[in-house]
Amino acid sequence: MTAAVAGAIPADAARVRRDNSRSHAVRRFKWLILAPLLLMLISLLTPVLLLQLYFSFHQWTVYLSSWWNADFVGLDIFTSVFTDPRFGWALLRSLVFAGGSTIGCFVCGFLLAYLIYRPFRGQAIYYALFILPMLTVPVVIAYTAQMLLDRNGPLNDILSMLTGHEIRVLWLSDPAIALPTVTLLDIWNWTPFSFIIMLAGLSSLPKEPVEAAQILGASSWRIFWEVQLPLLRPVILLALVLRFLDAMGAFPIIWALLQGGPGTATETLGIYIYITTWQDFNVSLGAAQSYVTMMMMVVIVLAGIRLLRKEKRSFDSTYAKPRETGAA
Repeated sequence: MTAAVAGAIPADAARVRRDNSRSHAVRRFKWLILAPLLLMLISLLTPVLLLQLYFSFHQWTVYLSSWWNADFVGLDIFTSVFTDPRFGWALLRSLVFAGGSTIGCFVCGFLLAYLIYRPFRGQAIYYALFILPMLTVPVVIAYTAQMLLDRNGPLNDILSMLTGHEIRVLWLSDPAIALPTVTLLDIWNWTPFSFIIMLAGLSSLPKEPVEAAQILGASSWRIFWEVQLPLLRPVILLALVLRFLDAMGAFPIIWALLQGGPGTATETLGIYIYITTWQDFNVSLGAAQSYVTMMMMVVIVLAGIRLLRKEKRSFDSTYAKPRETGAA
C-alpha cells in the first residue's frame, strides 16, 4: 500500500511538470506569433493617437497657423463634446443603428446557419449565395439601393402590384424611416458575418450530448433549446459583440447613400465626426469626439471580454465535473 502511494507521487509530479512545460511552450509560441504584430500596431498607432491627443487639448483648425503653435485649452474641448446635443443624438442613433443591425444580422445568420450546417448535396452553392452580400462593396450597395428605393423605383412598384394599391414610400427622404432603411441594408450586407461564425459554432458542437438526448427521446426543439443553445452561448456572445462594434463604426453605406440626411436623421457618430473634421475643418473637436468614442468602444470591448471569460469558465466547469467524476 505504502509502496503504491510512493510510486504514485512521482508519477503525479512528472505529469504536473509535463503539463507545465507544455503550457509554457504554448505560451511562448503565442508570444512568438503575436509579438511582431503587436509591435507593428504599436509603432503605427502610437504616433497617431498621441497627435490626436495633442489636438484634443489644443484648439486648432486648418484656418489657423501651424498646429504645433496651437493654444492649450485643457479639457474645454472635451467639455464641449459632452455638452453638445448633436453629439448626444448622434450617439443615440449609432446605438439604435448598431443594436438593430446586430440583432437582425444575428437572427438571420443563425437561422441560415442552422438550416444548412448538416452536410447535404449542393451545400457549397448555398454557402456561396449566403456569403455573397458580405463580398459586395458597400458603395455599390448604396448606389444600387438608391435606384431600387426611389419613390418611383422598382420596390414601390412591386409593393403596389402585390397590394393592389399605389405605394410611394419615401424610403430615403422621410426622416422617420431613413434610419430603419439603412439598418436593413446593413443587415443584408453583414448577415453573412454572423452566418459564418454561427455555422462554425454549430459544426463544432460535440455529437455525444445530442445523441444522448435523442436516445432519451427528447424532441428536436428540446435538443436545440436545452443542449445545443447552451453550448453555443460563447459563440453567440462573440458574434454579437463583434457585430455591434463593427456596426457602431458604420460609415460607407450611410455616407454614400444619405450623407447623414435627410437633415440629421442618419447622422451617426462616424458621420458626425467626419463632418466635424473634414467639412467644418474643426480638427481639435473632431479629435476629442474620436477619443470619447474610442473610450466607449474600449469599455464595450472590455465588457465583452469579461462576459466571454465568464462563459468560458462556466463552460469549462460544467464539463470538467463529469470528467473528474469519471476519473474518480
